[in-house]
Amino acid sequence: MLMHISHLFVRYGSIRALHDVSLEVNEGEILSIIGANGAGKTTLLKTISGLLRPESGDINYRARNVNRERPDRLVQMGICMVPEGRRVFPNLSVKENLELGAYSLNRRHLRQQLFDLTLRTFPKLRERLSQHAGTLSGGEQQMLAVGRALMGNPQLLLLDEPSMGLSPIITKEIFSLIRTINREKGISMILVEQNAHIALEHSHRTYVLETGRVVMEGLSSVVKHDPAVIDAYLGFETS
Repeated sequence: MLMHISHLFVRYGSIRALHDVSLEVNEGEILSIIGANGAGKTTLLKTISGLLRPESGDINYRARNVNRERPDRLVQMGICMVPEGRRVFPNLSVKENLELGAYSLNRRHLRQQLFDLTLRTFPKLRERLSQHAGTLSGGEQQMLAVGRALMGNPQLLLLDEPSMGLSPIITKEIFSLIRTINREKGISMILVEQNAHIALEHSHRTYVLETGRVVMEGLSSVVKHDPAVIDAYLGFETS
């Protein structure tokens, strides 16, 4: 097991956003989190990445409690996040954006290895290294955001709504690359995705959040046939 979260409670001011959430992430798997807007999906990722502090509960990563670790320290430990909305630096070049992803790495040889890996994974970025990130298409910016996270040498990659604002064709391409990274590099992932169809299709296991609580968990191949999930998120049964 790579990460174990137990009895997690998180507040936004006076509002409790997560209620007694417990989940596990295994080595080498893609774990999806689905749920309606406001269910607590992004709150969960922000808490794992250190941007929010839990009110109570435990986050254990590689058998170490990381509740109070700073976000930059968590990156050094291998937990890297691709934020909702991509959040690239628009006035910096593609190359500069990628280099910022490796800010916590001191070994020059490793930085070069990760740079080469990123450009092999996203060859479109190689063609645009000197281009300002703000001039890229939405799909290219998403590739850049994932590539920037790869430059941090992640062991656990947190993906927050990677399909947001993208066409179905580009979404399919992005998720194909995500699966390739997982399969070939063995990087574990937590995928938060509003598009339940694609989340269930591209993940190994799934947790369903409703109003900050886990209401269902299981293999994605099983969850996608659950009548409650079909009714709430899918609209029809998937094959």
